[in-house]
Amino acid sequence: MASAFFFDAEPLCEPSAPALDACALCARRLGRDSDIFMYMGDTPFCSEDCRDEQMQLDAIRARQAARAAGRRQQQQYASSRAESRHHESRKVSVAT
Repeated sequence: MASAFFFDAEPLCEPSAPALDACALCARRLGRDSDIFMYMGDTPFCSEDCRDEQMQLDAIRARQAARAAGRRQQQQYASSRAESRHHESRKVSVAT
């Protein structure tokens, strides 16, 4: 006879799925008979408002990350241009 706890254990080396017992934003308990609003595959929310707020937060974070990546790219480009100009200014031509 199989143990009742056999399927309760999480498999080794596998990430666990988030539980559907609380809202991911406000942590409000989700009842078995209540609607659950999902986002990003497996993230539960208690209401459309909480889900929409999370979506807005994610959009803001994505824009901030894109701007930061753009600034880093501009800095790297400016740095490499300055370095190449520095190397070019060292070149000396000798007239014979």
